[in-house]
Amino acid sequence: MSTEPTRKPPIAVFDLDGTLAETAGDLIGTLNVLMKREGLAELPLSQARGLIGAGARALIRRGFEAEGRPLSLEDHDRLFDAFIAHYGAHLADTSHLFPGVVEALDALEAAGFRLAVCTNKYEGQSVELLRLLGIGHRFAAICGRDTFPQAKPDPRHLTGTIARAAGDPARAASAWDGYVATEVADATIRALETEERQVITLRDRPDLYR
Repeated sequence: MSTEPTRKPPIAVFDLDGTLAETAGDLIGTLNVLMKREGLAELPLSQARGLIGAGARALIRRGFEAEGRPLSLEDHDRLFDAFIAHYGAHLADTSHLFPGVVEALDALEAAGFRLAVCTNKYEGQSVELLRLLGIGHRFAAICGRDTFPQAKPDPRHLTGTIARAAGDPARAASAWDGYVATEVADATIRALETEERQVITLRDRPDLYR
């Protein structure tokens, strides 16, 4: 009888916005609701897409700064609460999975990978959005910016997600987009300290979704 410990499975960890799903329309739509309430012009999606990537607070601040209105802490908190309430009721009005995502998840699971999500969205909204998109059940862990004390680009957000999903950090791959993703990938290389671990970004491997 073997006494060797069971090896944890390899794991693939995904960002959500802009990686698994096209969510910009609903995020910017919510931002524009706030902008209009505050007497500012709405931002076209083509212009505002680049504001997404570090959570709702950053999106609000960037959006209002783009229209020349810096926010006080009090106004920022008020608008953040309004954003979360409105967005929570409109998570998937226009959001949809990118082509090839389901096939990619199928292939990873067939190869023995456990799947997880690590996102700067709040955990509850992330779980609900992935449920609405039909893939929430695929993930062993869905971790948002409020799941742990740390959030991206802190590498402990990613390592905590791997641990919660019971994956093998020495055989972990992650798929991200955007500048924050690059920081996370670089930090994770240092944090995991193993040559076996592999970090994949969509910039490096666009073929993942072909």
